[in-house]
Amino acid sequence: MTSWTITPEPYDSPVAAALWRAYYTEVSDRWYLLHEGHRTDPDELEREIAAQPGAELTPPDGRLLVGRYDGRPAGSAGVRLLERGTAELTRVFVDEAMRGKGGAALLVRAAEDAARALGATRMVLDTRGDLVEARALYARLGYEETEPYNDSPYAEHWFRRSLS
Repeated sequence: MTSWTITPEPYDSPVAAALWRAYYTEVSDRWYLLHEGHRTDPDELEREIAAQPGAELTPPDGRLLVGRYDGRPAGSAGVRLLERGTAELTRVFVDEAMRGKGGAALLVRAAEDAARALGATRMVLDTRGDLVEARALYARLGYEETEPYNDSPYAEHWFRRSLS
């Protein structure tokens, strides 16, 4: 029987770095293909991956979680405190070959547990309009669209969920 396990992972481990690269490549290519008709320029991709290593996902105010399917790294989710009581869900990703096996919901629920352990009573997140699968996941898990909480140039939808 195959199954998911989810454990904390240092943001700078080789496993975390590989998952971050896969995640960022996919969402960046998706944006460029939709808006400009080409994939991300390789130099830009390398700069952006390096510029956002994930240091904010370290204790005591953050966590990075890695989901493994049958022992193989297959997804990630990050959580970080924004302010007292509020955590942000970020970097939710499941490898394309592992999608449809329930991992995304498990990663989000594990991130919610991690946020509670950090003292959060609500979770917020942002996403883009073209990431329809992500928006559907969040709605299915009880997240509600809300007002913007940041000014990210790529954020088009903001969600929140009570953790209490």
